[in-house]
Amino acid sequence: MKFLDQAKIYIRSGDGGDGVIAFRREKYIEFGGPDGGDGGRGGHIYFRAVPSLNTLIDFRYTQHFRARKGGNGAGSNRTGAAAEDIIINVPIGTQILDEDRETQIADLDEEGKIILLCRGGDGGHGNSHYKSSTNRAPRRADKGYAGEERWVWLRLKLIADVGLVGLPNAGKSTFLSVVSRARPKIADYPFTTLHPQLGVVRLNNVEEFVIADIPGLIEGASEGQGLGDRFLGHVERCAVLLHLVDGTQEDPAANWELIRRELQAYDPNLAAKKEILVLNKCDALTEEEIEIKRKNLSELSGQEVHLLSSVSRDGLDELLRLLQNEVNEGKKS
Repeated sequence: MKFLDQAKIYIRSGDGGDGVIAFRREKYIEFGGPDGGDGGRGGHIYFRAVPSLNTLIDFRYTQHFRARKGGNGAGSNRTGAAAEDIIINVPIGTQILDEDRETQIADLDEEGKIILLCRGGDGGHGNSHYKSSTNRAPRRADKGYAGEERWVWLRLKLIADVGLVGLPNAGKSTFLSVVSRARPKIADYPFTTLHPQLGVVRLNNVEEFVIADIPGLIEGASEGQGLGDRFLGHVERCAVLLHLVDGTQEDPAANWELIRRELQAYDPNLAAKKEILVLNKCDALTEEEIEIKRKNLSELSGQEVHLLSSVSRDGLDELLRLLQNEVNEGKKS
């Protein structure tokens, strides 16, 4: 299934049904009077977050949603039937934005969360509504009220506990494939990951967390270089960032600094999240090289640097336990 995290759709709730003019005429009944019924309500438009979806691809092929008009009233004071509501299912983590793509209308960040976005029009009154002691035979009935319509943007932000960031070929996809059942594309060239991937890391029967891998960032990503920074929204909800730095590169510290600049340019709140810094691919380095690069990276970042080899699994168990602890702390706060 192709991954799609943004879509623009048109929605329109149903118009209300029309009221009618009618009079009761029955044999042997001298005074019938007005009995025109009211129109029925038009259909509402709802959005609901469901766990069975993980992409907005359905909205590429269906972009217009219109609810039906309410039924018209009838004689004998019969009210028109209310139109059926439309419920649009979206993935958990979907944000609904106004047409300007900036004003947030709703954030469906929990399973089963549902919102009413366009209210159906009310039905018009029939002439029986207007009868009074001074107006015994009203000949007035109202049209149904119009429904609401609007264009909205849907933007999906994946719900994950840990966000995986780093340069292309930093070993993020390999790490994800080792710690979870996710099977991202792995190859010896940049940008093998073209869209976000999710994996569930299960430490034991009661502890697990979700990790999100996004396409690698490069210098100038905030200005649209490479794949740009559009996928960074998928790690905004994470409790902690796992920053993998390729230890086989000549200057890992400079690479770490580059990614930090791009995170800061995208969103200072994202850059301020807790970060766990990892020097990856240590199986391809000598002890001396590891020590030098670890020291330089630690001095520049001002934080502890963890060592990892996803291939040989050295340092993997300790890292996963650290991530689980950070996720647990994040859920308490």
